[in-house]
Amino acid sequence: MRRQLLACAFLATTSFIATNASAQAQGQVSDDVVRIGVLTDLSSWGRDNSGPGSVEAAKMAVEEFGPTVLGKPIEIISADHQMKTDVGTTIVRDWFDNGKVDAVVDIPNSGIAIAVHNMVRERNKIALLSGPGASSLTDELCSPNTVHFTYDTYALSKVTTSAVISQGGKSWYFITADYAFGQQLEKDATRFIKELGGTILGGVKHPTNTADFSSFALQAQSSKADVVAFANAGQDTDNAIKQSGEFGLVKGGQKLVGLLMFDTDVHAIGLEAAQGTYMTTASYWNMDEATRAWSKKFFARTKVMPTMIQTGVYGSVLHYLKAIKAAGTDDPKAVMAKMRELPIEDTFVHGGRLREDGRVIRDMYLARVKKPSESKEPWDYLEIVKTVKGEDAFRPVSESKCPLLKK
Repeated sequence: MRRQLLACAFLATTSFIATNASAQAQGQVSDDVVRIGVLTDLSSWGRDNSGPGSVEAAKMAVEEFGPTVLGKPIEIISADHQMKTDVGTTIVRDWFDNGKVDAVVDIPNSGIAIAVHNMVRERNKIALLSGPGASSLTDELCSPNTVHFTYDTYALSKVTTSAVISQGGKSWYFITADYAFGQQLEKDATRFIKELGGTILGGVKHPTNTADFSSFALQAQSSKADVVAFANAGQDTDNAIKQSGEFGLVKGGQKLVGLLMFDTDVHAIGLEAAQGTYMTTASYWNMDEATRAWSKKFFARTKVMPTMIQTGVYGSVLHYLKAIKAAGTDDPKAVMAKMRELPIEDTFVHGGRLREDGRVIRDMYLARVKKPSESKEPWDYLEIVKTVKGEDAFRPVSESKCPLLKK
């Protein structure tokens, strides 16, 4: 009888502990929901490259992962920062103070991203950056709360300039967007051009959302530079390349280089005007069967093929959710530790890893825009010329100013 009583007591205690442990596991999600805010451009010059497509990509990540994590629902919300820093920071501050948002995703615009990057460090939240490019985010400005998932100005500049200079493009002229991203992109590109023996013949800066690039194109043409490089993005890149073509820069023997270009830019410019342009990308829809299948699902929802920003939103959200599950909590410190520990695997990234400075080390691809005669189907725009390993594309630890890498 005594043995039976002890056994019953043991089972009751075990049952209580298991139930209590289960309750604790369920309670490790703050506010009983994992809420992810997609801060993107829904109305300005970066809309096509991120925008509604980024929101859909985040939703697709949740659908792939499952509707819950640690037994709690996952919620995606979104807002338009309008490419204005004050608007973006106001939205995120309200999300954190009143909206119970755990992580902010995307943020195409480096100026806004830097402001939010500082905010998440102060508020102990997480930033999953796919849209911005400023390499300073994981260099002198690095934070333990930020993941720079997709690309940066260092990798774009290094991969693209190396390829173009190897083909004889020694002298360069810049048409640069006058904000943090454009300035950083020109700075990084200038460094690699000079290291490779090239020269800078000049450049001009323009305000964002510019419609008329005629004077800039004429200045680039009169410079006689081998290469005209566009350190801008979105509709600015589209307009600049179109108008440069109309003024005969390519016919005159100058190479055009988009230091940040997307599939959607090529779609907007057209193969006739964009053919032969070199660009660097972190993903391409037509790489293999898996990327084609995912991209066709995305196309059915958005009517465009995904850009690397949008596939980066998908990948960063998926990795974040996997880390919450592995950590058993959505506590930012524990989740960031798991994000660094777990390999990054999704439809577009294989064998990626998150470095201590917040930089995701992943393969990058040098691409050439096809001629119209080379395109076999709609959106068949790029030829992947070279795969560059992440360790060779991104800033090495030896060059970093990030104190997180010095520990």
